[in-house]
Amino acid sequence: MQLIRYRLSPTQTVVGITEDGKLVGYIPASFHALLGLHTDELRIRLEQVTQAQEAAFSFSDVLAPIDGETEVWAAGVTYKRSMDARREESETPDIYSKVYAAARPELFFKAVARRVSGQDQPIAVRADSTWDVPEPELALVINAYGEIVGYTVGNDVSSRSIEGENPLYLPQAKVYAGSCALGPAITPAWEIADPYSLTMYMTIERNGETYWTGQTSVGNLHRRLEELVEYLYREDDFPGGAILCTGTALVPDHPFTLQSGDTVKITIDQIGTLRNPVVRGKAAYKTDRSNDAVKNG
Repeated sequence: MQLIRYRLSPTQTVVGITEDGKLVGYIPASFHALLGLHTDELRIRLEQVTQAQEAAFSFSDVLAPIDGETEVWAAGVTYKRSMDARREESETPDIYSKVYAAARPELFFKAVARRVSGQDQPIAVRADSTWDVPEPELALVINAYGEIVGYTVGNDVSSRSIEGENPLYLPQAKVYAGSCALGPAITPAWEIADPYSLTMYMTIERNGETYWTGQTSVGNLHRRLEELVEYLYREDDFPGGAILCTGTALVPDHPFTLQSGDTVKITIDQIGTLRNPVVRGKAAYKTDRSNDAVKNG
């Protein structure tokens, strides 16, 4: 079973339930409303949804799996490879070693729903940045009660040149138009016996050819998933739930940088493949998103 945010008609968006790539049911509700349920309540509600026949289904009608007031947050320096890369880019490298070993994780706000790109929608690199990378991540879908109810694919696009200049520039390096993509589907947590056994892959295509590829295991994560969630919810609340990107271990070596026209594909076992073209700058990102809205009605 997987969950998608699905455009059933030009005026109705639902939570679709898929099996083996086929739409087998849907709930006329928002994702953020479902994240107001406890895990057991959510599971019962989803399993009660059945249809006599499979519904018509087009992947072009799949939207980013986030809506309402659900927020996207992210964790940093959770893999050793990420620590090494951040030390490489930074003029103050010791802080990354310290946070990697510290009891408290690095957590930062990433996006609201309206800023999140879905399948085949553009992601962007900043026009004022010179060194930009995708960051493929396992993203936790968390309900209002701090329970992990699902997993999806996340891309925490980042400016390494801006953060490297000064760590206090982290919000500018991480939070801007086109910096976050999620999807295309959410796999319920009860469908995955061991999230640490998942393998994550990333391919970057340029001019129609594979330019960079790599893979890693979520088992290399330095912190436990529940630990990251506990810190996120410790002194904050999320009535519409939250999505937490858990960090990356797939970091292309310098001097690689994303370019306009690249395509980033991120695959996580049992969850799916998130694919996004790359544009440069806010103007190009807004134009592409506007064209998508016109095309999709």
